[in-house]
Amino acid sequence: MKKTLILGATDNPDRFAYRAAHSLLRHGHDIALVGIRKGEVAGHPILNGKAPLAGVDTVTLYVGPRNQPEWYDYILGLAPRRIVFNPGTENPELARLARSKGIETLEACTLVMLSANTY
Repeated sequence: MKKTLILGATDNPDRFAYRAAHSLLRHGHDIALVGIRKGEVAGHPILNGKAPLAGVDTVTLYVGPRNQPEWYDYILGLAPRRIVFNPGTENPELARLARSKGIETLEACTLVMLSANTY
């Protein structure tokens, strides 16, 4: 399976980013985790800062639109095939920038997509 970057990753089991990491793994997807605090989810380290990554197919966002601008260059520089704007992360500006670079954008829920086999 193709690699998904979870931006806004956390080791807090009450957060949707944590649940998404586990669900992606259960569905056979490779994951990379980037968050503001170090930690680990299902044996995968949470990287801090703008960690260099290769082969990212999908970026799934768990960072609100107010905090996204500092990540624009990083996200777009990864050249993912698509960006999933999970509920509460919708951002028309980032979506427009992504589409101008040929990156598909979806306002959707990673957890719902996985459970419906539409991921």
